[in-house]
Amino acid sequence: MPTIIENNAFRKLGLKHPLIVAPMAGGPSSPELVAAASAAGALGSAGAAYSSPAEIENFAAQVRQRTNRPFAINLFIPHPIPPIEPGTIERAIAATAKYRAELDLPAPRFSGPYEEDFDAQFEAVVRIRPAVFSFVFGLLSAEHIRAARKAGVLLIGTATTPEEAQLLEESGVDAITLQGFEAGGHRGIFDPEAADREVGIRELLAQGIKRVGVPLIAAGGIMTAEDIRAGLAAGAQAVQMGTAFLATSEAGTSAPYRSKLLEPARKTRTTRAFSGRLARGIENRFMGAMTAEAVMPFPAQNKFTRDIRSASTARGSADFLSLWAGTGQGDLWQGPASELIGQLFSK
Repeated sequence: MPTIIENNAFRKLGLKHPLIVAPMAGGPSSPELVAAASAAGALGSAGAAYSSPAEIENFAAQVRQRTNRPFAINLFIPHPIPPIEPGTIERAIAATAKYRAELDLPAPRFSGPYEEDFDAQFEAVVRIRPAVFSFVFGLLSAEHIRAARKAGVLLIGTATTPEEAQLLEESGVDAITLQGFEAGGHRGIFDPEAADREVGIRELLAQGIKRVGVPLIAAGGIMTAEDIRAGLAAGAQAVQMGTAFLATSEAGTSAPYRSKLLEPARKTRTTRAFSGRLARGIENRFMGAMTAEAVMPFPAQNKFTRDIRSASTARGSADFLSLWAGTGQGDLWQGPASELIGQLFSK
């Protein structure tokens, strides 16, 4: 198996293995996991979309206390938030009232802002100067690209279709993560309201190679050394793996989340129930109960359900958690991330 990514942009990162450990915002991407992945020769990634600028800088400092190896910081490209009608909020409150009562939560006081200020987050990234800035949900503006270039930061965008990949290449990114339909977590679809075209990673990679010239990173359902070899043989310069690292000892994955991940069979599907954007996770009670009419757009829904998810974690229950995971099956490694990386590239 190749151990050096044959591309100038990646080569200067000095990676030992063609592997990116996926950014997993909301807890799993702990400083310990990011540092362990990078120290082991992969590229660790901080999922910082829900973090304030100060939290992003503190996270990066913790990573750098543990390793001097390159790492990435990942953010969500913002989109205009559509007006949220009072009736939509009322339906959402009514649909979740019994769950809040079950969790001993008060009625929600719901108002904006619904997300962190992207420009302020990005400014923090530029100050930190990580080796890589990666992003999902769209294109980085020309102004942001110039700022990243000036700071010497490589750029990796995310595409779920060949057309999105072409747009990313035209915008000037250094590489593109092709996110197959099998991938866990939020779908990187540019249009937050669009239906998912459900392109699997094999087809997406085959089409992407024909349409774009920048290095491609395969993501979605990759769990084993065989999966890695298949992705590289199909033309990917690297692979990105998330689910496989969720149960490692360094991951910040909560106890109830881990328990669901370690069950014999993980049944996943995509849903808007937790955040308002399509995302793939393990089926649970909340996912099954929420109807489309009771779900607000992203990121309003994400803020609206945060108290429910936090209370569910505190109670040790997975019933109301966003259990992001891909379609890949098999037992998850529960030891150090470095040992998992060693196993994946031992042959």
